[in-house]
Amino acid sequence: MAKIGITGATGQLGRLVVEQLKARTATDLVALVRSPEKAADLGIEARAFDYNEPASLVDALQGVEHLLLISSNEIGQRKTQHEHVIQAAQQTGVTWIVYTSVLRADTSTLSLAAEHLATEEALKTSGIPYTILRNGWYTENYAGSIAGAIANGSFIGSAGVGKIASATRADYAEAAAVVLTSEDHQGNVYELAGDEAYTLADLAAEVSRQTGKDIHYNNLPEGEYVEALKSLGLPGGLAHAIAGWDVSTANGDLFDDSHTLSRLINRPTTPLAAYVRKTISVSA
Repeated sequence: MAKIGITGATGQLGRLVVEQLKARTATDLVALVRSPEKAADLGIEARAFDYNEPASLVDALQGVEHLLLISSNEIGQRKTQHEHVIQAAQQTGVTWIVYTSVLRADTSTLSLAAEHLATEEALKTSGIPYTILRNGWYTENYAGSIAGAIANGSFIGSAGVGKIASATRADYAEAAAVVLTSEDHQGNVYELAGDEAYTLADLAAEVSRQTGKDIHYNNLPEGEYVEALKSLGLPGGLAHAIAGWDVSTANGDLFDDSHTLSRLINRPTTPLAAYVRKTISVSA
């Protein structure tokens, strides 16, 4: 099996991908991370890998044949950082890049989409075979909201009746591992999302059902939601971004019913009720 490099291998998604690859008997793995010492518990080779230091990326990618490029978490810097990685991959002879993008990056109104789409274009013109995993929303994005709603009696947001076809990081990680350890995926763009679509009102109802508390969803105009988030201590920029993501949700940008993800992993995606149950038990 080819040597597989995983960027961001110590992150929340990266660790799960490594676990899934090892479960599929992929043994020639390299964790490409800023701090190799933090990867010691992964049990695989670790190399220093900093998106902002292009010269070091070439050394780190030596011998890597297949690369999972997990998108950077530095919003606003991703386009440049990802281009650095792609250029280093060109220099070192990487033969395949699998990239974690965002659902329908080419049409989405999410503020996150532009950098992902730019990376996709860079991949397509790089000359390196690629596969694009357009990951939908993570169900984990609502962990804090669930805890807050239990404490305060309501969810707030600006998502209206927009449907969210989210899946857990474990679901997306398994899909990445399946792709990396099987054939016939090069050149494909996969729209990945959960099997079950729900509104924030549905989420509130599920939390109510499991806690026995009367928890409702309060839909706010975008500006009011921004101010509410700022009152909770969030920086202005982040508050505007979160509220904007909710508006995109209302526009349908987090909905997909293709079931591509569950077909890839050959099982249903994690149900919302199961995730809510787990979150409640952890916060109890």
